[in-house]
Amino acid sequence: MVSMSDREKAFENKYAHDQEKKFRVIARRNKLLGIWAAGLLGKTDADAYAKEVVAADFEEAGDEDVIRKVAGDFKAGGVAAGDAEIRAKLSELLPVAMEQIEAS
Repeated sequence: MVSMSDREKAFENKYAHDQEKKFRVIARRNKLLGIWAAGLLGKTDADAYAKEVVAADFEEAGDEDVIRKVAGDFKAGGVAAGDAEIRAKLSELLPVAMEQIEAS
Protein backbone atom coordinates (compact mmCIF):
# COMPACT_ATOMS: atom_id res chain seq x y z
CA MET A 1 0.00 0.00 0.00
CA VAL A 2 1.22 3.48 -0.85
CA SER A 3 1.88 5.57 2.21
CA MET A 4 0.88 9.19 2.55
CA SER A 5 4.51 10.29 2.50
CA ASP A 6 5.01 8.46 -0.83
CA ARG A 7 1.96 10.19 -2.30
CA GLU A 8 3.11 13.53 -0.95
CA LYS A 9 6.58 13.01 -2.46
CA ALA A 10 5.00 12.11 -5.82
CA PHE A 11 2.87 15.27 -5.78
CA GLU A 12 5.92 17.37 -4.90
CA ASN A 13 7.91 15.81 -7.75
CA LYS A 14 5.08 16.43 -10.21
CA TYR A 15 4.76 20.03 -9.08
CA ALA A 16 8.50 20.59 -9.50
CA HIS A 17 8.43 18.99 -12.94
CA ASP A 18 5.44 21.12 -14.00
CA GLN A 19 7.12 24.32 -12.78
CA GLU A 20 10.33 23.49 -14.65
CA LYS A 21 8.35 22.80 -17.83
CA LYS A 22 6.44 26.08 -17.44
CA PHE A 23 9.75 27.95 -17.05
CA ARG A 24 11.17 26.31 -20.18
CA VAL A 25 8.03 27.07 -22.22
CA ILE A 26 8.04 30.75 -21.20
CA ALA A 27 11.76 31.05 -21.94
CA ARG A 28 11.23 29.48 -25.38
CA ARG A 29 8.26 31.77 -26.06
CA ASN A 30 10.38 34.78 -25.16
CA LYS A 31 13.18 33.55 -27.41
CA LEU A 32 10.73 33.20 -30.30
CA LEU A 33 9.46 36.72 -29.56
CA GLY A 34 13.04 37.99 -29.64
CA ILE A 35 13.67 36.36 -33.01
CA TRP A 36 10.47 37.89 -34.38
CA ALA A 37 11.36 41.32 -32.99
CA ALA A 38 14.93 41.07 -34.28
CA GLY A 39 13.54 40.60 -37.78
CA LEU A 40 11.40 43.73 -37.48
CA LEU A 41 14.32 45.67 -36.06
CA GLY A 42 16.70 44.52 -38.80
CA LYS A 43 19.10 42.92 -36.33
CA THR A 44 21.82 40.83 -37.98
CA ASP A 45 22.24 38.53 -34.97
CA ALA A 46 18.70 37.46 -34.09
CA ASP A 47 19.87 34.85 -31.57
CA ALA A 48 21.87 37.39 -29.57
CA TYR A 49 18.89 39.74 -29.45
CA ALA A 50 16.60 36.85 -28.48
CA LYS A 51 18.91 36.11 -25.53
CA GLU A 52 18.54 39.74 -24.43
CA VAL A 53 14.76 39.36 -24.51
CA VAL A 54 14.91 36.12 -22.49
CA ALA A 55 17.21 37.80 -19.95
CA ALA A 56 14.81 40.73 -19.63
CA ASP A 57 12.21 38.35 -18.20
CA PHE A 58 14.24 37.98 -15.01
CA GLU A 59 13.68 41.60 -13.98
CA GLU A 60 10.21 41.03 -12.50
CA ALA A 61 7.40 38.49 -12.41
CA GLY A 62 5.08 38.40 -15.40
CA ASP A 63 5.50 39.55 -18.97
CA GLU A 64 5.68 43.31 -18.42
CA ASP A 65 9.49 43.38 -18.36
CA VAL A 66 9.68 41.57 -21.71
CA ILE A 67 7.02 43.79 -23.26
CA ARG A 68 8.77 46.90 -21.95
CA LYS A 69 12.12 45.78 -23.42
CA VAL A 70 10.76 44.95 -26.87
CA ALA A 71 8.49 48.02 -26.99
CA GLY A 72 11.40 50.26 -26.02
CA ASP A 73 13.60 48.72 -28.70
CA PHE A 74 10.81 49.09 -31.25
CA LYS A 75 10.40 52.75 -30.36
CA ALA A 76 14.16 53.37 -30.56
CA GLY A 77 14.34 51.47 -33.85
CA GLY A 78 11.37 53.22 -35.42
CA VAL A 79 9.19 50.11 -35.59
CA ALA A 80 5.50 50.95 -35.45
CA ALA A 81 4.37 48.14 -33.15
CA GLY A 82 3.05 48.78 -29.67
CA ASP A 83 2.32 46.86 -26.51
CA ALA A 84 -0.91 45.38 -27.90
CA GLU A 85 0.86 43.83 -30.88
CA ILE A 86 3.64 42.48 -28.66
CA ARG A 87 1.07 40.94 -26.27
CA ALA A 88 -0.75 39.38 -29.23
CA LYS A 89 2.51 37.92 -30.49
CA LEU A 90 3.27 36.50 -27.03
CA SER A 91 -0.14 34.80 -27.03
CA GLU A 92 0.40 33.49 -30.53
CA LEU A 93 3.85 32.09 -29.69
CA LEU A 94 2.86 30.34 -26.43
CA PRO A 95 1.35 27.22 -28.08
CA VAL A 96 4.28 27.11 -30.52
CA ALA A 97 6.72 27.13 -27.60
CA MET A 98 4.72 24.43 -25.79
CA GLU A 99 4.81 22.22 -28.86
CA GLN A 100 8.56 22.72 -29.29
CA ILE A 101 9.30 21.93 -25.63
CA GLU A 102 7.11 18.85 -25.65
CA ALA A 103 8.81 17.63 -28.84
CA SER A 104 12.29 17.98 -27.36
